[in-house]
Amino acid sequence: MAENFFDTPIEYLKGVGPQRAELLKKELGIFSFNDLLKHYPFRYVDRTKFHKISEVQPDMPYIQIKGQFVSFHTEGNPRSQRLTGTFEDISGSIDVVWFRGTRWILKALEKNTEYIIFGKPSVFKGAINIIHPDVEKVTPESFTFHSALEPVYSTSEKLQAKGLHSKGIAKLQKTLLSSLRTAIPENLPEHIQSPFRLISHHEAIVNIHLPKNEEVLRNARFRLKFEEFFFIQLQLLRIKAERTEKYKGFVFSRVGNFFNRFYKEKLPFPLTNAQKKVMKEIRHDLGSGKQMNRLLQGDVGSGKTVVSLMSMLIALDNGYQAALMAPTEILAAQHYRTLSQLTAGTGVYTALLTGSLKTKEKKEILAKLAAGEIHILTGTHALIEDTVKFRNLGLVVIDEQHRFGVEQRAKLWRKSGEASATQEKKSSPHVLIMTATPIPRTLAMTLYGDLDTSVIDELPPGRTPVKTVHRYESSRLRIFAFMKKQIAEGRQVYVVYPLIEESEKTDYKNLMDGYEAITHEFCRPQYHVSIVHGQMKPADKNFEMQRFIKGQTHIMVATTVIEVGVDVPNASVMIIESAERFGLSQLHQLRGRVGRGAKQSYCILITGDKISADAKVRMDTMVLTTDGFEIAETDMRLRGPGDMGGTQQSGIPGLSIADLGRDGDILQLARKSASTLLEEDPRLELKKNIILRRQIELAGKNRISWSRIS
Repeated sequence: MAENFFDTPIEYLKGVGPQRAELLKKELGIFSFNDLLKHYPFRYVDRTKFHKISEVQPDMPYIQIKGQFVSFHTEGNPRSQRLTGTFEDISGSIDVVWFRGTRWILKALEKNTEYIIFGKPSVFKGAINIIHPDVEKVTPESFTFHSALEPVYSTSEKLQAKGLHSKGIAKLQKTLLSSLRTAIPENLPEHIQSPFRLISHHEAIVNIHLPKNEEVLRNARFRLKFEEFFFIQLQLLRIKAERTEKYKGFVFSRVGNFFNRFYKEKLPFPLTNAQKKVMKEIRHDLGSGKQMNRLLQGDVGSGKTVVSLMSMLIALDNGYQAALMAPTEILAAQHYRTLSQLTAGTGVYTALLTGSLKTKEKKEILAKLAAGEIHILTGTHALIEDTVKFRNLGLVVIDEQHRFGVEQRAKLWRKSGEASATQEKKSSPHVLIMTATPIPRTLAMTLYGDLDTSVIDELPPGRTPVKTVHRYESSRLRIFAFMKKQIAEGRQVYVVYPLIEESEKTDYKNLMDGYEAITHEFCRPQYHVSIVHGQMKPADKNFEMQRFIKGQTHIMVATTVIEVGVDVPNASVMIIESAERFGLSQLHQLRGRVGRGAKQSYCILITGDKISADAKVRMDTMVLTTDGFEIAETDMRLRGPGDMGGTQQSGIPGLSIADLGRDGDILQLARKSASTLLEEDPRLELKKNIILRRQIELAGKNRISWSRIS
């Protein structure tokens, strides 16, 4: 047994035992009494409300009815038997059906005796029924017991087979709470609780599992959500403070010839106010003597690359090198071409390093890099190989950073020639992280809460917003006619298919069938069609992409490999097939492939005639707005934060009760509270904060790398 009651292994709880304990550990990660208490209900059922049978509709959630069984009949053989009971009240009758345990149920139930049944209505052969409901005989205690909200817990098939369905878990929670020897320890000091009138930790845990009414449940939820966010923010802000103290940044004190020449002669368009604001923030960081760790968010086409280049030119003006790391060879090559074009004639030497380079070319680049002859090196994860040595790396730009692991990023910025373990404070390259995936504010505060954030929230002048429409399969001939009209005007077209898994035969068939249909409709010699998908060899894929980029083909039939990395200003139409199968974030990214010039561009979302309610919301959202942040907020509400844009890879904390899509206000209160606390007591040394220090030390045993760069 454990010294601390709450650390007691779960097998020692009455009603668990070794077999159930193993399943609780594997299926739900419940190892101790404390883990069980933190397995919160995900919803509640009001068992005080009763429906009449005549009111029951098949689309209702769980309902409760009081009445009597008037008959039973069975079908099938003893091994696979179906039991149907006819249940009546004064308003009518309904069938209640069981497929398991029929013999035991038949013995246990009596006709013409009052019961309460609780279950979810469904339809079979046109008639409403209830399958496998909870059934309870009416007694004087029935209504006393149901005066509370009944918690519903997540479980699994394996747990249900051992009797640990939602009711079984609720029973374990009651057993544990009734056996508490002492109050559940407090984890927030009084001075944090009182401004928000938080109830105690003990009250919150008891009332989350056994709420007497809506008000106590509301108070319990607020308290537990606040503390969950508070500890996440406290850790993130402490990490940020520790890093600032531990690492100093190179001081870029001057803006010289590289920057000024680019700004005066090469800037492709005047900077927007948003770009100017972001550059001011970056300039401040680069001259502060502290290592910059800044997240730069900006929609597709907002001008992030120009901002990152100007930041790199400041590094060059101060005698340092810069690096830009991208997740794919296509995107790295795209960045290299853009940087080379933008800096042509300014004396800036750029180079591209990828895994597919020939040995001789690679050796030549590495030698020049070590000698300091290369000013800006662009590449993939090949940049972090041990053979890559910079003379003096001063700034690292990372594009779409969620695709890189924490260690990969750290390896890159450690390549500075000046960082020394013997120094009291290490000098480290500044880090600028770019993402074209708009991140909702609440998610950014949690996922990147230890980074400073900049947002470019306006497009450069001359950009015309993409017109988006939703069309059904039946409109295909009209869509073909529109494509021909655009091609006749000298424009190009993307047609994208949802090859979600490269091994899915059905998806591959859909892609090839679509390609055939398009080549049949757009036949030679008038039209030329490219095809690109993940099963092609890299050389073939690149050949087809280059043909489209050069304007040698009119239509690109592709999978989502063109989501990033292809910039063809002449492409004016994006057609997304089976659009209902894409998430909002991906739809928005795909749409961003067009609308890159001043001419009007179009995005056509094609779906089947019947789509789900969620899919309809996604289509409507895409049609109504081009604002990436608004789209990201809707996406998070629909899918939840864990599924968004690879965030699972980045160390997003597993929230037990708080919801980033709905609890943004609580998150902001918690972050402000944590920030104010650390301003007063950065090391948590004051007596009133001892309780927090203890909690942090406890959490430190399993500390998460909150997407840190350092």
